[in-house]
Amino acid sequence: MRAAMIMLFAVAVFSLMDAGLKTLAASYPPLQVATLRGASSLPFVLAWVAATGGLGTLLRVRWPLHLLRGAIGIGMMAAFAYALQTLPLTTAYSIFFVAPLLITALSVPLLGEKVGPRRWGAIAIGLVGVLVLLRPTGEGMLSWAAFAVLLAALGYAVSAITVRVLGRTDSTAAMMVWLLALLAVGGGLLAWPQWVPIRPGDGWVILGVGVAGALGQWAITEAFRVGEASQIAPLEYTALVWGVLLDVSLWGVLPDAVTWLGAAIIIASGLYLLRRERLHVEAEHL
Repeated sequence: MRAAMIMLFAVAVFSLMDAGLKTLAASYPPLQVATLRGASSLPFVLAWVAATGGLGTLLRVRWPLHLLRGAIGIGMMAAFAYALQTLPLTTAYSIFFVAPLLITALSVPLLGEKVGPRRWGAIAIGLVGVLVLLRPTGEGMLSWAAFAVLLAALGYAVSAITVRVLGRTDSTAAMMVWLLALLAVGGGLLAWPQWVPIRPGDGWVILGVGVAGALGQWAITEAFRVGEASQIAPLEYTALVWGVLLDVSLWGVLPDAVTWLGAAIIIASGLYLLRRERLHVEAEHL
């Protein structure tokens, strides 16, 4: 119960962070938004790591994988920020929910894991849900914004695979700190040629992104530490509820029926996939 409550809190604050990113994306280039995401949360995460005695683990890391994860993180955040310039949060979340399906698919070539026909079927059905979301609209079958969310989901999936590998040797604190640091420094170097001066009124939004991002990172780490992944991972889909509430209250946008249908297909596929993976793990321990 405690893990579930923490996970719900993590999803809520991450959704608030995404609302802040969408607000910033209207005024700043995507790479700058990615930089602000990393730089605003880094001081809070460093303070938390210092308070928990984890500073000593920050340098004993596998640098090549961290640099790869940082590069992926910059691309992922920039792509997501670009998409949020035009897409409602609800639509962006619905497409991004394909990420767990991509993680399972990529675990085969990258980690050598075995995926049975039922799980491949769930992945295929989930991709059908993506096609439903990308139906012909005024922007065409595949808008650049929708493609950017798919790219962000792919980046998230590859990053999650690297976390599985890094988790064998590196601390959680190191993975959190270096991702944010590389977002801030690497993203800042790439964003510098087109850097837009920060407007004073946006300072509170940036601070909110930093606090929400740090709280969300702590909460999701704690949730997976004290709870079973197969039990709490489905709660990530509650982000869709927050997406709808934020879209309606802040931007006056309500998702249409086709968006709900596509999201339902993807979520159902993801839930079935999680169930099959749990059964697979249980069978291995018999």
